[in-house]
Formats: sequence, structure tokens, C-alpha cells
Amino acid sequence: MRNGFLLAVIAVMALVSYLPRVVPLALFRRKIQNRFLQSFLLYMPYGILAAMVFPDILYSTASLISALCGTAVAILLAWRKLGLLPVALGAAGTVFVAERMLVWLGLL
Repeated sequence: MRNGFLLAVIAVMALVSYLPRVVPLALFRRKIQNRFLQSFLLYMPYGILAAMVFPDILYSTASLISALCGTAVAILLAWRKLGLLPVALGAAGTVFVAERMLVWLGLL
């Protein structure tokens, strides 16, 4: 049951990411000149993926405080144009340290 659900989620994410890129190719024969439509079609898969992932970011840790700390660090590192690996490691490390501090302070 769990593997079927996981495969369904992967299939939906693939479809959501792939469909917006294929539909313009199928519908339009020439290059799209409208800048708004170009940027919309470019960023739509990222926006949809973020909307699907963000709620899990907040509830995948032991505390909402540590999740928000990790999210803040990830946003800061991404803002500084670091790659995916440093951003992910920085966020995970921040969550780890924040949860240890919360345990040490007796808040968790």
C-alpha cells in the first residue's frame, strides 16, 4: 500500500512538472512572444512543487520552531545563490542544532 502511494505521488509530481512544458509545444507552433506567459510557463512547475513540499517542511521535524529555523537558513543560503547541497545541508544542520537546543532548554 505504501509503495503504491509513493509511486502515485511521484507520477503526479512528474505529470505536474512535465505537462506545463509539453502543452505549449503541442499548442503553439511558433515561439511565444508574450513575456508574462513565458515566465508563467517557466516558473509554474517550481511553484507547484513548492506548494506540495512546503507543508511537509513545517511538520517533518519534532518542533515547529526548529522547522522555521531550518526554513529561514535555507532561504538565506538560497538567497546568497548557494547550490542545492549547501542549502540542504545547512537547513538540516540548523534543524539538528535547534532541536538539540530545545531539548537542552526543556522545551521539547
